[in-house]
Amino acid sequence: MTSLVLVRYGELALKSAPVRREFEHRLRQNILGQFVRAGSTCRIRADHGHVYVEADDGEGAVRLLRRTFGVTSVSLAVEVPTDRAAMRAAVLEMAARHVRPGISFALRARRTGTHPFTSQELGRELGGDVFEAYRSIGIRVDLDHPELELFVEVRGPRTYLYADRVAGPGGLPLGVAGRVVALVDGPRGALGAYLMMKRGCRCDWVASGEGVALADRVLRAFDPRAPTAVSEPTDPLDSAIAAQLAQSHADGVVLPLSVDDYTNARSRWGDVVVFSPTVGLTDEEVGARWHAVEELAG
Repeated sequence: MTSLVLVRYGELALKSAPVRREFEHRLRQNILGQFVRAGSTCRIRADHGHVYVEADDGEGAVRLLRRTFGVTSVSLAVEVPTDRAAMRAAVLEMAARHVRPGISFALRARRTGTHPFTSQELGRELGGDVFEAYRSIGIRVDLDHPELELFVEVRGPRTYLYADRVAGPGGLPLGVAGRVVALVDGPRGALGAYLMMKRGCRCDWVASGEGVALADRVLRAFDPRAPTAVSEPTDPLDSAIAAQLAQSHADGVVLPLSVDDYTNARSRWGDVVVFSPTVGLTDEEVGARWHAVEELAG
């Protein structure tokens, strides 16, 4: 059975109409790229503010989508017509998979388009249906701190129901903001490369030491067009970075600098733009953020 994944994005919605169309197109292309590299297939459609991905393996699709920059969160969802009986049947079926004796729950309803009900009215009605169906096992309504949340999104003639949200990396779609070359020699360098990718930059890397495994195992997961292997450079690191800059015509270099290192690095690289997004982070902060990146990469 085909699964449906509802994909949300954040910053893209704030752009002007032409830029938004370009960014949304890039996001869809990047999603397709993730599935192609994984040897999977999917079908993509979109409306204003959401992308919908249909795939045979729902859990696998969620893993791929949460590695796609621009995606803020995803949910395995059920789609039904915007019809009272269809919505009631779907929400009761969804509740049956999650309700347990004594659990507290809330039903959150949202709608777009013109309908003969408000979001609050729909939430009360469907929440009441769930409560009545499971009153005998002691479920409770708690709108402030529920143990279970059920979501209903009415979008015109179609309605989507889901019970969880899985966070994605957010940011901008990969490939909308130029290209950089990053030195990845450990977690700080790897995190710097990741943060530039999150802002839409394609990133080539020169990896050394511990950074070889971090780039090949983690960073590659976020870019379907990344190289299939990373090897230790034989040239001095500055020479290897300069060669990669020339080869890729990159717009700048990303370095794992401390504040005290920045002046020397700025003079060493001349007219090349130098980025160091981790310059203000302690080693402990870098470690915590990189651990979160590894979790996203799976």
